[in-house]
Amino acid sequence: MPPRTSNEAEPAETPAALRPALRVAVLADSDTRWKWGALTARRLTSGADGPDTRPVEVSGLLLRGRATPTPRQLAEVGEVGIDIERVREVTAVEFLHTVRDEGYDLVVLALVGGGVQAMLHGLAALDLPRRPVVVTGYVGVVYEKLADGLLLRHGADVVLANSAHDAERFRAVYEGVGADASAVTEAALPFLGGAPYRGEEGRDTVVFAAQPSVPASRADRTYLLHRLVEHARLHPRREVLLKLRSKPGEHTTHIEELPYQKLAQRLPGGLPPNFRLVYGHMGEVLDRTDLLVTVSSTAALESLHRRIPTAVLTDLGVRETLGNHHFVGSGLLTSWDRLDGGIRPRPDGRWLAGQGVAADGSYGTAYDTARAKVTALLGTGQLPPLAPYYTPATAPGYLPGILGRHHLAPDGTPLPGAAAPQEPGRVRGAVRETVRNAARGAYRQGVQRVAPVIRRMGEL
Repeated sequence: MPPRTSNEAEPAETPAALRPALRVAVLADSDTRWKWGALTARRLTSGADGPDTRPVEVSGLLLRGRATPTPRQLAEVGEVGIDIERVREVTAVEFLHTVRDEGYDLVVLALVGGGVQAMLHGLAALDLPRRPVVVTGYVGVVYEKLADGLLLRHGADVVLANSAHDAERFRAVYEGVGADASAVTEAALPFLGGAPYRGEEGRDTVVFAAQPSVPASRADRTYLLHRLVEHARLHPRREVLLKLRSKPGEHTTHIEELPYQKLAQRLPGGLPPNFRLVYGHMGEVLDRTDLLVTVSSTAALESLHRRIPTAVLTDLGVRETLGNHHFVGSGLLTSWDRLDGGIRPRPDGRWLAGQGVAADGSYGTAYDTARAKVTALLGTGQLPPLAPYYTPATAPGYLPGILGRHHLAPDGTPLPGAAAPQEPGRVRGAVRETVRNAARGAYRQGVQRVAPVIRRMGEL
């Protein structure tokens, strides 16, 4: 090509507003994973193309199932940059049809491990001429099913780790089974933020961050509620809040068979005036928190990021089933007896440094590496086929069941009768949606009310 002469103008850069939009899809199966997925998509595409960033269009999709969030739950997640009025429910097969028809550049799978694996095989079976970059990860602390959950996520282009500690563990698992570990990318939880803690004169608020399934038994949950209420009675000038994730009948990432709301109604002596049950966005609750108490909630990491005094309870033991073993070495482990006496834990700096809470101010760069990797993948002309570790050859007794739950065959194609239906018009569409909502409500009623009764009867 001949050199450009001095009177030839440089080709004009296409204005960002005129460049084709970066099309992103977020598929989530619960309220907490929706929060993680939507905010992850925003962090990965913010500045992804340098100062001349092309516009980004993010589509919100909810995988229909037992934990599909309600509009109220979506609203309480807080601002994620996606209009919740435009978020829609889909089945796994409908999602795959949408990816084929819409031509997304980036897909964020904010799903439980089995859902991620099914979508990876389903996307691979689409055999698109240009497939999207696929990103997945974990919504919080990874304290159980490490190998199982990771191998179900293997095959995505990027598997996000929320800390250096997690990135090291993730790579060790993949390398230990002979799988490619290059997808593991260190980042941080995408929803950390808020102003650093500053106590206010005259304010004294203790918040207990409840979890849907930890602990699980009625006795343990009643014990924690009793101690929280007694703490309020011991300190009548202190505001004591029980932060709840969902209302009865709603589900989050985990099933809550024994809601604290119902246990509180049966508590002898009632509730003291300085004790309240609260809902809403966790960040807004942390804005007025002077001490966060939990068993093992991810809220502890949000609190630590803001340097709010934080306590992880040992009253029920330090056990893997509770998840509080993750905080060994943190300096945060303590008991209600000590908290009642005014003792406050002090976090260990070295432990914090490895956990991705970024209380040192480094959070602003936490997604730089992941963003650069996604940008490079988006610039690749042709991505290689998705190659999960699990295949019909490596896991013939495990994979078909995972795919079958999402109406996919072992090769990732839709099972007969599972094809995405065509929209039958507004009236029939509205009727179909009403029937679906009723069916989902009945399903949730069975999971939350009927199933626990049957299990208890079986234990008699």
